[in-house]
Amino acid sequence: MKTKLLLLVFFTFTILINAQNTKGISGDTNWLNMWTNFNPKTTSYNDASIIITGTITSNMTLKKENVYLLVGTVYIAPNATLTIQPGTLVRCDATTLTTLVITKGAKIIAEGTETDPIVFTSNKGSGDRNAGDWGGIILLGDAPINKTGGIGTLDFELDPQKALYGGDNKDSDSGILKYVRIEFSGKKTSANKPINGLSLAGVGRKTKLEYIQVTSCDDDSFQFYGGYVNTNHLISLRSADDDFDFTQGVQCNISNSIAIRSPFLSDNYGSRCFEMETVDTRKGEVLDSKKEMTRVNAENMTMMHTEDIGSETEGLKHEAILIRENTFLTLTNSVVSGFSHLILFADTIPISNEYLNKITLKDLLINDTKIIGTTQNTNFNSLISNWYQTKQFAIEFIKLKNDELFSNASMRRKPDFRIKS
Repeated sequence: MKTKLLLLVFFTFTILINAQNTKGISGDTNWLNMWTNFNPKTTSYNDASIIITGTITSNMTLKKENVYLLVGTVYIAPNATLTIQPGTLVRCDATTLTTLVITKGAKIIAEGTETDPIVFTSNKGSGDRNAGDWGGIILLGDAPINKTGGIGTLDFELDPQKALYGGDNKDSDSGILKYVRIEFSGKKTSANKPINGLSLAGVGRKTKLEYIQVTSCDDDSFQFYGGYVNTNHLISLRSADDDFDFTQGVQCNISNSIAIRSPFLSDNYGSRCFEMETVDTRKGEVLDSKKEMTRVNAENMTMMHTEDIGSETEGLKHEAILIRENTFLTLTNSVVSGFSHLILFADTIPISNEYLNKITLKDLLINDTKIIGTTQNTNFNSLISNWYQTKQFAIEFIKLKNDELFSNASMRRKPDFRIKS
């Protein structure tokens, strides 16, 4: 009996250790399987029968049996809640700058299910949909941000009084987004500024954000403007700009999420899976040293390209991660596949042992990517490389094709991007 008990303890311990060391997105089953759509351009969607426009000042529920059309900027006013039933289809007008804004003090309860996801998509017909058909979804909360005065305003041609975000409430609650798809967002404003698929501004940690797929956005799929955010099971597919953009002192824990880039899509400044900064000095923003700096804890991430074209192909593949000054990253148990470099450090960062101590890269599987980190100041490159080559970081380099690395890399059906044993 004692021997059997010892064996049970041993095998249980072994399973736990293996689970902890799983790299990339993980799960006992393929969580991409049921609710996602990797080819929405040609999907047949029912026509809308109910139009929604203007400002919603009282609680509203969108029902599965209807198809809705958003036209123009739709605001959910403070103290109002927009509830969306599982399986509801929301189409978004492509002739106007259509955007859904959950204002500071409002809530959205969009909790789909694995078999009944909630879909926001273009109102164009099958085969005609493209990135940038409509704006996107914006959540505004009252969690802290690193911005002078502690209050920000998003400049997406919104009503300034309805576009405010930021405050002192780390536990701010903007509601729930779960099992939600956002397709063909990123329309440009009249000032040629594209809107993100999902903008999270001053969002607090009581907001529930999981199982969200952003596909074919003409800007960032997910952008975090400050706040305290815990999120998981996010999918960014074929973003024209960054997959996940972190700024304004966001404190973000993100896990079990995937960025799937097309190697043929990029904006003029380069597009990455992660782009990180605390303030954008290029726009004249000033750092508030008394507030939080951008800090991201990421685990079980997968960063990859849709096609195997070789990491040496000039001009088509950028770095997986761009880190600017005053930002900190912990990346563990993750897979990075098919990029020119793992990280590009901004030239304004003084690279040192003390600084690299704040950029933790551990238990990574790096495929078809030769270089860990670089900066244009080549004097720092050997320091960066030597720092992360030590055994304590457990970074493994391999070179495989996607179908050799992942369980099912085909995008024609439901892919499975868990790594093979």
